Amino acid sequence: MKFRTRSIHVGNERDPETGAVVPPIHVASTYVQHQAGEWREFDYGRSGNPTRKALERTIASLEGGTHALAFASGMAATHGATMLLESGDHMVAGADIYGGTYRLLHKILSRSNVGITLANSRDLEELERAITPQTKLLWLESPGNPLMSITDLAACVEIAKRHKLLTAVDNTFATPVLTRPLELGVDIVMHSATKYLGGHSDVLGGVLVVNDDELFDRLYFTQNATGAVLGPFDSFLVSRGLKTLELRVREQCRTAEKIAAFLDADARIGRVLYPGLPGHPGHDIARRQMCGGFGAMLSFEVAGDFETAKRVVQSTKLFQLAVSLGAVESLIEQPASMSHASYDAADRAKHGIADGLIRISVGLEDADDLIADLDQAFDR
Repeated sequence: MKFRTRSIHVGNERDPETGAVVPPIHVASTYVQHQAGEWREFDYGRSGNPTRKALERTIASLEGGTHALAFASGMAATHGATMLLESGDHMVAGADIYGGTYRLLHKILSRSNVGITLANSRDLEELERAITPQTKLLWLESPGNPLMSITDLAACVEIAKRHKLLTAVDNTFATPVLTRPLELGVDIVMHSATKYLGGHSDVLGGVLVVNDDELFDRLYFTQNATGAVLGPFDSFLVSRGLKTLELRVREQCRTAEKIAAFLDADARIGRVLYPGLPGHPGHDIARRQMCGGFGAMLSFEVAGDFETAKRVVQSTKLFQLAVSLGAVESLIEQPASMSHASYDAADRAKHGIADGLIRISVGLEDADDLIADLDQAFDR
């Protein structure tokens, strides 16, 4: 079946008891067993739930994986993956990553004596130089957040295999509509399901997807032991969102390309960061790696300082001033004071996150209306 068909039918089979075309939401926290010590498929809500399992089947299919685990948030999923590391291990992460991931690595994981190095994942030589004998995991984002950098995932996988590392990719921005990292040899794919998978700003969740049975068992053991699982109703909401994922992402990409072209031609804008623009340094890789679209996230810099950017993000009317992304509503934010405020200021400057940078998430509003909204905000 094609991607769009699987998003509707895999994990959403009609209920055999009633014929309902939408599977029921199972809210039970515990399940009766036939006899002591012989476990049925479901025994306790933390260990498994039919509604959560249905979602996991769908997202595994869409990512081209064999197993998925649904977590209570994207950060819970990221934490679950990093718990594969032990004291004394080291991980390398791309420098252009979500602020919450930066915080987890530098303020939480580091407490467990896990070494962290951020490297420019676009520079394969720099990335490989960051690897040490203690390195066990390579963590990547493409497009990166918030600079929209494009990483050659297949090339990074080759480096990781030479050094016998696991490779994990935060695929939240691209979604499986545009990029399927497992097909490029990546070991673990993470999504903040809060974003495009849910798609309506009404659910919090995260997922990990893998192709390897042994790796799945290790991740499942950690999830079950620590308990950061997605609840049944939230699982239903993400499952519902997946049914329209491809339609939403394709349309959002088209609108984002129009907005990027408008910004790129506007003298009031310093630079535009969008991989769909021919002048973007990762454009050629994105054309090869992303399937028929360049995403619906973009960043740009306005002439001026921190306060100038702050005034712009506070002047839009359709673009709502809020963190998060990937929903039907368009959002705008200033990374230095919002999504990436958890970065140390020196690290923000080192990795090119300027105070005047603005990030937008393009929703499903009319492109002309969104362009007009940005135009009036710049004038104000």
